[in-house]
Amino acid sequence: MKEIRYLALGDSYTIGESVHQNERWPNQLAELINLSPQFEGSGRGIKVTVIARTGWTTSELWEGIQEANPQGTYDMVSLLIGVNNQYRGYDIHEYREGFRFLLGKAIEYADGNASHVLVLSIPDWGVTPFASGRDREQIAKDIDAFNAVNLEESQNAGVHYVDVTPVSREAVNDPALVAADGLHPSGKMYAEWAKLALPIAMKILE
Repeated sequence: MKEIRYLALGDSYTIGESVHQNERWPNQLAELINLSPQFEGSGRGIKVTVIARTGWTTSELWEGIQEANPQGTYDMVSLLIGVNNQYRGYDIHEYREGFRFLLGKAIEYADGNASHVLVLSIPDWGVTPFASGRDREQIAKDIDAFNAVNLEESQNAGVHYVDVTPVSREAVNDPALVAADGLHPSGKMYAEWAKLALPIAMKILE
């Protein structure tokens, strides 16, 4: 049976800063797919390729993609990028241009099939212990503004969209959703993201 190729593009939220590799959300998603009735026992394993690094902005992700030089096409591609543009105070219009470009590339890697691409919203880091002493309300507004951009561009491009921001905000009441570094999501949080992405992934791969 043909191996399923999945390309995950992003930053710390995709590489899984401060968690084990098997706790990253793309890896947890692949595990959920493998265990699903449709795929279990089919012999169709999922190969997850991650191009992501902590701290990457849209432009740095593109540099990383060029360096990694992924070959061939992928059955599914995910994109989650923008928190570092927001954190560094970069212009939101610049983010739109960078995100639109990366989304176009993601579609290319999915053999030009937009319906095989899923975008995740930017989580709200303002609810984490790391944000203590900062203007949490302003961070939330900024994150919402950046997500309005990536949602609009996703809809325009005809790709799938997974909104993980509401569940990310539950970390304010559940410390177990935050990793030991006090900033990044824990494996428990990533499990929630994987569950949210699963129905779309199954639709893509069926």
